[in-house]
Amino acid sequence: MLAPVAVAASGLGATSLWWALPAMAAAFLAGRLSGRTRPLVVALTVLVTAASIAVVAVPGLLVLGSRFVVVVVGAALLPWFAGRVWRQYQELTRLGWDRAGRLEREQRLVAEQARLRERARIAQDMHDALGHDLSLIALSAGALKLAPGLAEEHRAAAEDVRARAAGAVERLGQVIGILREEADGAPTEPADFAVARLVEDAAASGLPAVLRTEGEEYEMPPAVERAAHRVVQEALTNVAKHAPGATATVRLSRTATEVVVSVENAPPPAPVAPPLPGGGLGLIGLDERVRLAGGSFDCGPRGGGFAVTARLPRTPSARPASPAPAAPGGGRPGALPPEHRRARRRAGRALAAAVAVPLLATVVLTGALTAWGSLTLSHTVLAPADYTALRLGQNRSEVARVLPDRQLPYRPRAYEPKGPGIRCEYYAVTAARFVSSSGDAYQLCFQDGRLIGRTVFGG
Repeated sequence: MLAPVAVAASGLGATSLWWALPAMAAAFLAGRLSGRTRPLVVALTVLVTAASIAVVAVPGLLVLGSRFVVVVVGAALLPWFAGRVWRQYQELTRLGWDRAGRLEREQRLVAEQARLRERARIAQDMHDALGHDLSLIALSAGALKLAPGLAEEHRAAAEDVRARAAGAVERLGQVIGILREEADGAPTEPADFAVARLVEDAAASGLPAVLRTEGEEYEMPPAVERAAHRVVQEALTNVAKHAPGATATVRLSRTATEVVVSVENAPPPAPVAPPLPGGGLGLIGLDERVRLAGGSFDCGPRGGGFAVTARLPRTPSARPASPAPAAPGGGRPGALPPEHRRARRRAGRALAAAVAVPLLATVVLTGALTAWGSLTLSHTVLAPADYTALRLGQNRSEVARVLPDRQLPYRPRAYEPKGPGIRCEYYAVTAARFVSSSGDAYQLCFQDGRLIGRTVFGG
């Protein structure tokens, strides 16, 4: 509704420039609030059509043509486009803030994922280190309880130690269940303890364990050494927890291309203590660690006991980098989302139209006005020879035979004689715009039907 009001007010501005003020305000609000193009186009079409009909019907209105073009372009088109550009800019700003908020939320998610990965590493380390040590403590306490010649109170103390160690393992499993989340990797720093030391510690704690090595000894890469260390540590922990009294055989085989680590336990002749509870997460963690090191993992019953085997490449493949967060809506990282790109295109088009459309409208309207003025002027030309032949005192009817069918639509700034019955008429000297006499006019004044004066006025 505001667009037609703005156009109508700009049309009235051709008669009084005060109408330009409400026209500018209404046009700016129309572009700012809705930005719809159709109401403005329809209203301008109706206004220009009405103005053309008025000029054809009343040629004298042609003198207002220049003001009409200036007011329509300056008070209707330019403010409307200014409001539309402002609207697009605000939308672009809003989308920019939305994108900033989205990026901030994504950063928080990335930070949360990093925290979850760190929690997973903490849980894995707790499971590998503390679980292994607690299981060996429980195993040693169980063996101590069955030692011959031990006083009854010492047996009770050993049982208490074993029970407390078993409870600690259970609580550790609960804590791991809270902390552990699926992680995308495992630490690959070099291990601090060799496989041989793990076997020695297990044997010293009462777990029958032997180490058999094959192949030429060489320094393993940190990732392979770490994975092999974890496989042996977890397997020995499982033997201590689930098969107390069983003999564990650790085999470490090195070839030119791979390192094979296996831990196998034979069934115990008689259990020295009840099995300890377990959370069932160790083998899953081992499979993940070996896979990340580029190897393969296998586990299952074998010969009445249980065996785990890990095959690790001597030179582990480079761990693939974590993919960068995808840009919102797809596309390469850092790219603008589709809605933001569309808003930028709309803002760019609105700005280009704000410059091009008023300029084009000015050119078109001025060209049409100039063409119509030239056509009108060509019907108001009085030939110089006919003007020279006119004589004062001639009747209006005699003079009318040489006069053109139209008068100039404007009156030159010239002196007109005053008196009763005096009426002056004005005709163009030439319709050519690029000659020295362009704009000159003939003034013919009549009184009581007779020619009383003829004058040439410069343009």
